[in-house]
Amino acid sequence: NTWLLVAMASDVDSRGLMFPCAFSSKRPDLLALSSPDGRIRVWDSRSGSLRHEYVPSAHLSASCTCLAWGPNRVDKEGPQRKKRKSEAAVSTEQPDLLAIGTAVGSILLYSTVKGELQSRLDGGHDSRVNCIRWHQDGTYLYSCADDKHIVEWETQTGKVKCKWKGDKGSVSCICTSPDGKMLLSAGRTIKLWDLETKNMYRQFTGHSSAVSVLMFATVQPSSESHPFDGITGLYFLSGATDDRLLSVWQVRADGKDRNAVLSFTLHDEPAYVDIALSESKDEPVKLAVVCRNGQLHLFEHILNGFCRKPLAPNSTIQIATSGKDEQSVAVPVPILAAAFCPDGQSLMLVYGSTLHPIIESLALNTNEKHICLVRDIQKSVTLLTEQAVTKIRTPIVPSGTKVLLPGVPGHSAAIKPLTTDKGKRSDKRKTDTEKELSIEERLCAIDLDVMKVKSKGLPKTDSHAVLLVQGLESNDSDILNKVLQTKKDGPIKNTVSRLPVHAVIPLLHELTKRMLGHPNSALLMVRWLKAVLTLHSSYLSTLPDLIPQLGMLYQLMESRVKTLQKLTRLHGKLYLLIAQVSSSEKMQNMGDASQTAKLVYEEESSSEEGSEDMVADESDENWEEEEEEEKEYVEQSDEPDMSEQQVNGDSDMNSDSEEE
Repeated sequence: NTWLLVAMASDVDSRGLMFPCAFSSKRPDLLALSSPDGRIRVWDSRSGSLRHEYVPSAHLSASCTCLAWGPNRVDKEGPQRKKRKSEAAVSTEQPDLLAIGTAVGSILLYSTVKGELQSRLDGGHDSRVNCIRWHQDGTYLYSCADDKHIVEWETQTGKVKCKWKGDKGSVSCICTSPDGKMLLSAGRTIKLWDLETKNMYRQFTGHSSAVSVLMFATVQPSSESHPFDGITGLYFLSGATDDRLLSVWQVRADGKDRNAVLSFTLHDEPAYVDIALSESKDEPVKLAVVCRNGQLHLFEHILNGFCRKPLAPNSTIQIATSGKDEQSVAVPVPILAAAFCPDGQSLMLVYGSTLHPIIESLALNTNEKHICLVRDIQKSVTLLTEQAVTKIRTPIVPSGTKVLLPGVPGHSAAIKPLTTDKGKRSDKRKTDTEKELSIEERLCAIDLDVMKVKSKGLPKTDSHAVLLVQGLESNDSDILNKVLQTKKDGPIKNTVSRLPVHAVIPLLHELTKRMLGHPNSALLMVRWLKAVLTLHSSYLSTLPDLIPQLGMLYQLMESRVKTLQKLTRLHGKLYLLIAQVSSSEKMQNMGDASQTAKLVYEEESSSEEGSEDMVADESDENWEEEEEEEKEYVEQSDEPDMSEQQVNGDSDMNSDSEEE
């Protein structure tokens, strides 16, 4: 049914406007849009018709990541036959080349004039291409990727002219200056490069997350005090993922330009931004910002120095269905992109589904704060489908003709003639829905043995796997919470091992999203993540786009590991300080306490001690008497020696030696 197709398409877009799209340069005549199926479609903005459809050879494995239109080329329109002298060819500018960045690092150049792939640029990047920008003359092409490098390409030869490292991490966005001599690049910090020397000219603070929007806002400086060198005095704006502010920066001559001069507030992170450049200092800059929630914000402001207060949008535009029918309800329609027309007084809006968007021209009106456009998108899609059906011619076959069906021989079915009456079709749909059996009746008719699950206790692991697949497909938070709250390693491993292969990547995305939440839930999600990476590593290693699929998880783990090292160092320092404080307190407590003997040992009684003292005194007297007797004996023995020394002439000894 048509309403089901529209609901599915709007549901895909409401979950996240992640499909790249780009209007043609100078004039928004063509719109290039990448659809979820990997096809790239080029639409005519004036008529809303499909001009080109390109299907890359590896559109499933190497999906489109970014789009960029090249400068307009001069095309001479005229008759293809031999021209007469009186016939003059009319030259017009029209967009031709469309650069397509892929998830595997290659860049495709598609020609809309020829309707074929012109060239393929390889050898510059080995990971996801994040942004592509053309030089003003169209001879050079600049690209950045997750491999931290910026590459300058020659479009004529398709070879790399220069390659240099742009940041410590992945480079997410680039932009060329109005004169083509400078290049802005941004990962999280914003850097200004000189394209001649490839040296960094200036560095700005940037954002806390990856920059997704980067473009210049002025062509001429606001003040004419210094001679203009092509970059000094210009303003440029930037926006980042998970950030609800658009920051405006100015390149100043004194170098004091690390911080933003003003900012624009948004209701959600920016998805698509277009700007009408101001050619004079008195002319306001017009800004159209499409957010992830599908709303459009319009800003008008004269860039003239620092502004402390963030600026709110002058007008907010959103689109919704009418909801006048009895069976329908008013539903918001997401806006995919918006671009200013060359006159600056009108705007091209793209809304609806990425498979078949609706392009509409809208007059600017910033006097009203909130504008809600009512568009019946269902009727427009049904009209388009009916027109598509009428182009197919079905042969008229008699009702009695039998046609053999493929499969078992002998099975046949009658071809019924097509009825063009709409009333009969609606009646037939009603009767089909009335006769349609319920799911329970179908299961009973097929005689399936339904397993009886006990009302009490936890479900088994095989039912956990079924519930997990159902929750991932339907995005039901209740089912996912019941399954992912399992804490035991055994049931977790059994559930992950029974998980089908196609549900592994959605499970990793769900685990990554939950790990960004509360730390307690992240601790539980780590067990599931460990089981998935352990049991399904062979399948994950075969995926060609594994790096972009797990990029957010890798960045999350890397950021947490970095903080873990700092925390462990802090923990060690605090532990040493606490140990020293506690030891010093213990020493102070021990010094204040009175030092008394813990144990006194007495060998004998006090009466025996008195007798021992007396014995000791007597022994001391005896020792003294013995010493006197020894001295007398020594003196007597020394007298003959002295006489001998005098005889031998040794009488000249000092008295001191004699005393000794």
